[in-house]
Amino acid sequence: MTREDLAVSRDRMRYTKDKLSANLVLAAIVLDALYFVSIYQSDVSTWYYNWVIGASIILNLLFLLTAFLASEGVKSRKSGFTIPLLVLGILQIVRIFYLPTRAHAATVVLTGTEIPVMDNGQYLYTVICLALSAVCCIAAAVNSFLNGRKLAEHMKSLEKQSA
Repeated sequence: MTREDLAVSRDRMRYTKDKLSANLVLAAIVLDALYFVSIYQSDVSTWYYNWVIGASIILNLLFLLTAFLASEGVKSRKSGFTIPLLVLGILQIVRIFYLPTRAHAATVVLTGTEIPVMDNGQYLYTVICLALSAVCCIAAAVNSFLNGRKLAEHMKSLEKQSA
């Protein structure tokens, strides 16, 4: 890519949306929704009926809201959404080690037989959903940060040229 092509590409950034970052965040939302459905459709026993599930539902709703707002923010190239997206990504990783891990380790006795609350397949599925959601959030944050920095440098060079 020539120097002129690079300048044109960066100048276009002023007028286009950051679709990659926004779509990565939307993918994180979809993956979180798949996790959400997998966990909350489980009804092996009353193991899930406690305050942890209530807190998990509220956390999911807050994740979905924050991620959607961050998606709209990074799409329009507004600065300040890198840190919230990184926090969301880290939060998704932390969530792997709480509810899915506890449910996978727990067992209940039904009709005289001890069965796991969450089987290996569902555990793997929920871990993959949360891990991919975290990767999408972190990748969106990094991409948005790098694009924002490139655009800021380009804007500074334009100011220097006009001065």
